[in-house]
Amino acid sequence: MGKLTVVALRIVLGVLLAGSLFVQAVMVPLLGSDLEGIDADLAYPVAAFLVVVILGVVTAQVVLVCVWRLLTMVRRGTVFSHGAFRYVHIMIGAFVAAALLVFALGVMLAPGEAVAPGVVLLVGGVVVAVLGVALVVLVLRMLLAQAVARDVEAARMQAELAEVI
Repeated sequence: MGKLTVVALRIVLGVLLAGSLFVQAVMVPLLGSDLEGIDADLAYPVAAFLVVVILGVVTAQVVLVCVWRLLTMVRRGTVFSHGAFRYVHIMIGAFVAAALLVFALGVMLAPGEAVAPGVVLLVGGVVVAVLGVALVVLVLRMLLAQAVARDVEAARMQAELAEVI
């Protein structure tokens, strides 16, 4: 991977991480103050919605940090090692957690007349999409496992060839 590509991706990841911190520090409290007026229309307290939003942002931050660490491993040439699996597993867990949080949001929005049923259905679609991303990362994990196995095999064969020579 080129040095310019690594720098560009790090800039994008940094901007996304800074944006997520802004959402946690500024936007969530503003959302809480905006939701205070419609508290009677919702079946669940406003604090429950805010907790789901904050935890959702945390899952996104976890994914961003894991991608940063994997990018560091790519730059060093160590991504095809068993150490990369830790970050991939954490990413898969974060996507599953995000899907569960979106599902919880849908459950909280479903009762009552505060939110149209179509919106709850759209939230259900987002759950399926996030789980789909988790499955894509799982497939990429399998590809990483194959690449690591081939890298180990190539190193073994190279060592055998060095012994023969």
